[in-house]
Amino acid sequence: MGKELEVKVPDIGNYDGVPVIDLLVKVGDKVEKETSLVTLESDKATMDVPAPEAGTVKSIKLKVGDKVSQGDAVLVLELADSEPAAAPAKKEEAKPVKTEPPAPKKEEPKAPEKAVAAPAKSSAPSKLPVTIPDVGNYDHIPVIEVFVKDGDTVEKDAPLLTLESDKATMDVPAPQAGIVSGLKIKVGDKVSQGDAVCTLETAGTAEKVEQPAAETKPAAEEKKTETPATAPGNLGEAPKAPPASPLPQASGAADAIPYASPGLRKFARELGVNLARVSGSGPRGRITRDDVQSFVKRALSSPAPATPVSGAAGIPPIPVVDFSQFGSIETKPLARIRKLSAAHLHRAWLNIPHVTQTDEADITELEAFRKSQSEEGGVKLTLLPFIMKAVAKAMQAYPEFASSLSPDGESLIFKKYLHIGFAADTPNGLVVPVVRDVDKKGIVQLAQETSELAKKARDGKLKGEEMRGGCFSISSLGGIGGSHFTPIVNAPEVGILGVSRSSIKPVWDGKQFQPRLMVPLSLSYDHRVIDGAYAARFIMLLGKLLGDLRRLAL
Repeated sequence: MGKELEVKVPDIGNYDGVPVIDLLVKVGDKVEKETSLVTLESDKATMDVPAPEAGTVKSIKLKVGDKVSQGDAVLVLELADSEPAAAPAKKEEAKPVKTEPPAPKKEEPKAPEKAVAAPAKSSAPSKLPVTIPDVGNYDHIPVIEVFVKDGDTVEKDAPLLTLESDKATMDVPAPQAGIVSGLKIKVGDKVSQGDAVCTLETAGTAEKVEQPAAETKPAAEEKKTETPATAPGNLGEAPKAPPASPLPQASGAADAIPYASPGLRKFARELGVNLARVSGSGPRGRITRDDVQSFVKRALSSPAPATPVSGAAGIPPIPVVDFSQFGSIETKPLARIRKLSAAHLHRAWLNIPHVTQTDEADITELEAFRKSQSEEGGVKLTLLPFIMKAVAKAMQAYPEFASSLSPDGESLIFKKYLHIGFAADTPNGLVVPVVRDVDKKGIVQLAQETSELAKKARDGKLKGEEMRGGCFSISSLGGIGGSHFTPIVNAPEVGILGVSRSSIKPVWDGKQFQPRLMVPLSLSYDHRVIDGAYAARFIMLLGKLLGDLRRLAL
């Protein structure tokens, strides 16, 4: 059994009572080393607490809203291996040793008091070098945003640039008011503590002398007296900072930086969510995990536009062309059914990862039986009711084809009924009537129902309830022609069968080639629910059922 390790809040600088704004794990979760566990937020910082070792979360000691300080218990990890828990503990104890510099900073505010006593020293403009302050145990941190350019006037504490490490998003503020010159940083650069940012030309007034500008120039240590408000708490609220400063317009930034923790940014990237489009409900507009999940749910459940939108989902838009410049044209309004179908198909194609499995079924005996029954009179039999019956039988053997993915994507909803829809071609467009309880009906009854529904569809008399509730769909182009094609899954179903025109082909029976009537089958499915092996077994069984009618009676 693995040993247990209590994870504690590491050194977070000169902060106490830092609020917990997000829990990124729950009891039972397996985490890797350095996986973010919780997110804390001080006045100047948003920071993640990482897992010191891989393991399983056994218990959690805090909740969102709790206020914690260095050394407070976060959770208990049950380590996956037999390594002693002392090793990770040493790592945690080592952090305060590395970051001891913040401790003396508590005493350093006394230095400005001395400077206030001599305001007369700075009566002329001076230049103040601005460098990257203490950012904890980080090196080569990427610059993700620059808010200023040479010549910009900034106020004290206005953000100059934003850095983002694996665990923190941080702003570098202006230590004094002044004019920016000699900017040395651009987006994409990687910086460490002490790297030059720019120079601030400051006015020599008594108000400015409170931040000893003249003395900072020769003495590097004086700069540290200015950083208690910025180091390591220069972790800033990226989206809040730009509005507080008049600089975003000058910097040319297109959008404000979303205000979110590093762990949440990673979560959003995995879901493909652009955080700039998410409204934050947390303090000061911070984006929470619930905000991202709600955004995704709204995006999936919102009705699609009447026609497919060019440029949606990040796809480059199709350029608008004036076709009249090439010759005469005529514009006709799209039929209502085509508009609805276009929106539905476009939504399904964008949201469902489609895979299509193809095969051929030998229907030589089936076709001979169908023709003999039709010649005897009564209901005209087509291939469709036979295929529907075979599909229902195959779905009983492979029930995931009768399921749907839950809206949150966390579970499968299995249906205890077998309603199957079929695509009906009408003068106004494609509609899909649904035949209910296919597994409980005979071939003749299915032939009658499909014939009646197809006539209603052509006459435009289908009711709404006659096109709802399907578990699976069939699209048959056999009467028109062609070989295989790729049908689009009729969401929220997870599978659709395409049937093309049958033809006589030579088939090897082990001794010689025999002429057999083969029908092409194209099975498209939602790869989030159905894997390739499952689909291959389904379509193989379907071929056997169509090849031997006796199997349908079993």
